[in-house]
Amino acid sequence: MFELDVSTDTCPMTFVRTRLQLDKMAAGEVLAVRYRGEEPRRNLARSLAEQGHAILDESHEADDCGLIRVRKSA
Repeated sequence: MFELDVSTDTCPMTFVRTRLQLDKMAAGEVLAVRYRGEEPRRNLARSLAEQGHAILDESHEADDCGLIRVRKSA
């Protein structure tokens, strides 16, 4: 599993950096992305799903951070 921390980035860079990491990975591999804030919470999973990737799970923490795990599509 790969990990990426975009918690210091703002949209749209949260998605851009996530997409760049996924581009380096093979189909079927899993990426865990840590983010901070409401905007990536609303948009990151939706944008990745629109790109055809599978959202495995997403969790939110009290400190406004979240973690999303995504499986890269073929």
